[in-house]
Amino acid sequence: MQEKNIAVVGAGVIGRTHVDAIRQASGVRLSGIVEPGPGGRAYAEENGCRLHANLDELIASRPDGVVVATPNETHAALAIELLAAGIPVLVEKPLATTVAEAASILKASEKAGVPVLTAHHRRYNERILKARQLAGSRDFGHLVIGSVLCSLKKPASYFDVAWRTLPGSGGPLLINMIHEIDLLRFLFGEVASVNATQSNAERGLPVEDTAGAILRFEKGGIITLAVSDAAAAPWAWDISANENPGRFPAHPVSSHHFCGSDGAFSLPDLTFWFHGGEKSWTEKMQQRAEAVPDKDAYIAQISHFAEVIDGKATPRCSGLDGARNIAVIEAIRRSAETGKTVELDLGFGTVAPDMNVPEEAIHEQRP
Repeated sequence: MQEKNIAVVGAGVIGRTHVDAIRQASGVRLSGIVEPGPGGRAYAEENGCRLHANLDELIASRPDGVVVATPNETHAALAIELLAAGIPVLVEKPLATTVAEAASILKASEKAGVPVLTAHHRRYNERILKARQLAGSRDFGHLVIGSVLCSLKKPASYFDVAWRTLPGSGGPLLINMIHEIDLLRFLFGEVASVNATQSNAERGLPVEDTAGAILRFEKGGIITLAVSDAAAAPWAWDISANENPGRFPAHPVSSHHFCGSDGAFSLPDLTFWFHGGEKSWTEKMQQRAEAVPDKDAYIAQISHFAEVIDGKATPRCSGLDGARNIAVIEAIRRSAETGKTVELDLGFGTVAPDMNVPEEAIHEQRP
């Protein structure tokens, strides 16, 4: 595969994570960045790449692919412009802030014949790939019930960045819970309905700081999902999976527990529980630790992006996946606001140009 020139739009925290991954991955090189902030030029020089003044200048340089790592509310417009220019795009999650915006991205991708990927990096984590094998195994059976807890005590300084406090772009639903939605869909399939509640009582900001949801899956399993950026605890993937050792501490605890008809497993520790004989609560269960290679998920994601650009792979996390994740988040918001069960039909938009308004994908269950 010929080396691919990859550019990054946005050199904030997550943008720099992508830059580091590009510099470490084989088969790609960092061709440039767009970063209007005061440190942009020095950062570009530090990484041996060009600083583009704006998106037009970046497009004119004709990179093979672009990573969009800007504030959430800017994703759609930037992705659409890049796709229209014929440039493949990897958009940091969330793909957009609404299903309608996501639909516009998919239509632009279809029209240009250019791929768009959503950067849900956990799909490239070896632990998650092993968990997906477990979830589909005879030893596990089928999902019956599970729980996910994401509790992250974010400091007040985190909210000095304005977009993190604004409805439609900030809040842990779009910033954190959407990662969990993608993970659960990757492991167990599509979500059929949600019941949810949310609160901003801890911080008093215009966006929620805490939310909880009950997800019922099309195959029948039920998972409870709770997220907060105001509660102090170690039970969250970000601070227990050791994916970002330079940024977050790693606590040796599990935050995800999934119970099947024949076995169970937890994440991120990858402990599998099973009965050696009769499957009964009166029989002691056995456990085994699943071993996986230690590989960087962000580097694997960039390498996969290059393969998609080269036509050697189909997106592991497509634009449609990103849109479906947003549809689930919108359903959670609607349920929290109305107090009603919200059902989903995530078959919408199987062909990108036919993907229309959110109301066709989400509807309240009437009493």
